[in-house]
Amino acid sequence: MAKKTGKVIAWTIVLILLVGAAFGYYKFLWVFSDGTKTGELNTLTYTGYLFKTYEGEIILTGYGNKAGGTGSVQSKNFKFSVADAEVAQQLATLTGQRVTVHFKEYKGALPWRGYERAIVDMVITSEPVEESNHNLPYDTAVAPEFL
Repeated sequence: MAKKTGKVIAWTIVLILLVGAAFGYYKFLWVFSDGTKTGELNTLTYTGYLFKTYEGEIILTGYGNKAGGTGSVQSKNFKFSVADAEVAQQLATLTGQRVTVHFKEYKGALPWRGYERAIVDMVITSEPVEESNHNLPYDTAVAPEFL
């Protein structure tokens, strides 16, 4: 009877380890999403207490259309980490420019890979942001009584 109980415990431990390994692979190593994003590179920092990682943010701009209204300008931020120091150095020189980056997104973040689930692994293109002289649909001047 003791022999049979030992086998059950051994197989239970093996099963728990296999399920844990499968979950860890799914959460931290399996690539959930793979693609590109284009926008203005806003920030790139080298941060962390124990594991120093490169963290960045791209502002993705576009035109939206709210229900029942006319088009509106909207923006969304894409936060990412950079695991490769060479890619981070390339991005550091492009801050403030319009960039297209290739990224891989995982279901979970690892501390030595970065804080974010999206990991930028390549800069595809970059171009300076053009200054626009578009008139805003409202007056941005401050009234003299508020000065």
